[in-house]
Amino acid sequence: MKRSPLLHAELSHVIASLGHGDMLVIGDAGLPIPDGPRRIDLAVARGVPGITDVLKAVLSEMQVEAIVVADEALQGDAKALPGWYPQSLGIAPQTVSHEEFKRRTAKARAIVRTGECTPYANIILVAGVKF
Repeated sequence: MKRSPLLHAELSHVIASLGHGDMLVIGDAGLPIPDGPRRIDLAVARGVPGITDVLKAVLSEMQVEAIVVADEALQGDAKALPGWYPQSLGIAPQTVSHEEFKRRTAKARAIVRTGECTPYANIILVAGVKF
C-alpha cells in the first residue's frame, strides 16, 4: 500500500515515466514555460501550493541524482540556499546562469508550475536510478 503523499495524477504519471537523466522542473508562478515540455499547472491561488510542499511530495516518489538551480536562487550568498531547497537530499546543487537555466527547461520532460510567488524559486531535478 502506498504511504507517501497523494500526488496530482498527471504529475504521478510523469514521475513514473521518467528515465535516467530525464529532467523535471518545478517552478514558481513566474517561470516562463517554453513550448515542448509537458506542462502541469498546480497553482490554485497566490502561494498555493508552495514550492516546498510540491518538492516534498515529488521527492517522496522520485529518485534524484542531480539538482540544478539558477545563480539568482542563491541571492548572492553561495553558502545560503533558500529555505525551500531540499537539504535532506545531500546533493550539492549545480548553479547555472538564469539564461542557461531557461535553456535547460526547454529540454525537460515536464515543467510543474506551483503557486509560489518567491522570485527564482525554480529547481531542475535530474532523475536517477534506485539500485
